Amino acid sequence: MNALSRAAIRILPVVLVLFLAVSITACSGNSGNSDNTQNSGLIEPTWIQADVTDNTASISLNEVETNVMSHFTVNTSSGEMDFMAYELSGETYVRASICPPCYSRSFALKGDTLVCDTCGTVFDARTGSGIKGACLNYPKASVPYEITGNSIIMGVDDLLTAYNNTLEPGLP
Repeated sequence: MNALSRAAIRILPVVLVLFLAVSITACSGNSGNSDNTQNSGLIEPTWIQADVTDNTASISLNEVETNVMSHFTVNTSSGEMDFMAYELSGETYVRASICPPCYSRSFALKGDTLVCDTCGTVFDARTGSGIKGACLNYPKASVPYEITGNSIIMGVDDLLTAYNNTLEPGLP
């Protein structure tokens, strides 16, 4: 074996490691952002804690603004129910987070649309109406709320109504 072949054999592992490092970085889908925005434009949800007292639920406005897309769970007399709160063009939206046909409980925000994390159905983020996909007939009902200080305040009855409206095809 000549000196050139021996040098190539010694350098090959270093070249392979560098190649793998560059490949992993290029394919990771993370553009270096520390937030939850990915190259695909999807803003994945961050689960936050809801505080429930009597017939009132509240979540942190600051967390919703920081996360852009937040999900939270409320335990009711009818069981555990999931909701989403998100910021879009400076406005806050709160909606039921359920996709009955595919059993999804999670949605991502992409531009001005909501994308079901299970079936990929796309909904208008401003109205909750279906745009395209298998579950488009199950629009995401909105929840009325008030902002008090750093809290988004919702009635548990209003949350139940929005959730139940989302379980049925069409908007009420």
